[in-house]
Amino acid sequence: MAHRPTQSDLALPSRRSFLHTSGVVVGGAMAAGLIQPPRVHAAGDDVLKVGLVGCGGRGTGAAAQALNADKNVKLVAMGDAFKDRLDASLDNLKKQTNIADKIAVTPENCFTGFDAYKQVIDSGVDVVLLCSPPHFRPAQLEYAVAKGKHIFAEKPVAVDAPGVRRCLAAAEEAKKKGLSLVSGLCWRYDAGKRETIARIHDGDIGRITAMNVNYLTGSLWMHQRKPEWSDMEWQMRNWLYFTWLSGDHNVEQHVHSLDKAAWIMHDEPPVKAWGVGGRQVRTGTEYGHIFDHHAVIYEYANGTRLFAFTRQGAGCTIDVSDTIYGEKGVAKVLPSDSITDIKGETTWKFRGPKGNMYQNEHNELFAGIRSGKPINNGGYQATSTLLAIMGRMATYTGQVITWEQAMNSTEDLTPAKYEFGKLETPPVALPGLTRFV
Repeated sequence: MAHRPTQSDLALPSRRSFLHTSGVVVGGAMAAGLIQPPRVHAAGDDVLKVGLVGCGGRGTGAAAQALNADKNVKLVAMGDAFKDRLDASLDNLKKQTNIADKIAVTPENCFTGFDAYKQVIDSGVDVVLLCSPPHFRPAQLEYAVAKGKHIFAEKPVAVDAPGVRRCLAAAEEAKKKGLSLVSGLCWRYDAGKRETIARIHDGDIGRITAMNVNYLTGSLWMHQRKPEWSDMEWQMRNWLYFTWLSGDHNVEQHVHSLDKAAWIMHDEPPVKAWGVGGRQVRTGTEYGHIFDHHAVIYEYANGTRLFAFTRQGAGCTIDVSDTIYGEKGVAKVLPSDSITDIKGETTWKFRGPKGNMYQNEHNELFAGIRSGKPINNGGYQATSTLLAIMGRMATYTGQVITWEQAMNSTEDLTPAKYEFGKLETPPVALPGLTRFV
């Protein structure tokens, strides 16, 4: 039987495959050697101090999971752009009786504003949880690595190619420094998915001919604008609906499905992608300027095609599923973990305990820190993010986009300045008119 990959095997893409497909050498732009290597907390007696950056629902959940992952850990610092979000998160965490005694956040260690992440990271923490909107992840990741912190980084890690390149460089630097960098692409920490994909890699369904991943879901939250909110505050509080903040839902949400496909393909990127998308139902200005549906086909060098469909909208059929077609059979990754042979008979189905993949991420993060065997998911979290961005590029422009084009894109969605003032909403993309940059 073939070797079944571990988290260490699935960490950074090989230098050969990355350079061959992208043509880009990611330079080490960060200042190395300024920070001493992190201490190993092998005995478990040292308190691991945790800081949270981004206090929304996902950040609050990540903080709770981090505190449940190790017996000797404390949350000591929190940061968010908005004080009301930070206060609500802290109150929520304090009400969870199983972790309440692990919360040691003082008013002095509560930080707000655009630079809150720096203040959290500089407050003496050992581990930082990066859970802000995706746009801010590259800068936060760079800063955390430069300061020698272990990291949990939510998905996706960027909204444009320059951000992806920054994250790849930061991941390489984290590897040199022996820092843990665990990704919020949580399905890679699900026991059922690990076993299913290991069997696919072992050849149980033969050579993969096609993959279909769907993330067809309903409506998500939206906050009605308040009169006192500036353009910047309104966009940040509704970050899902602005490409500069979320990357569009093909990046922010569908990245989960695309990451599973990437994992199945051993994280080798596709050659090219093309597709269709638009904004048909969710057309009000309260929904920013992103599309409400995308359908993208990715083609790999070996001829395998990935058919990736995503939609957000009320009143439509919901289908979140992954089907992998091989010459010898079919694998269902979601909603079940099972393999069917060419005759249509189920030959295997996962029946073991799955655990909670969100908790597993943190359990393995802290175990790696304690053992001195850091996990580094930085490579695949960046390249899976680019896979999603590549699909958005294809649907926004109506063009065929190659992997080299996507990786080398100069499109930078960063606003001119970070301040709570005027910020125009970009126009909705028009395929055929919107240009690739």
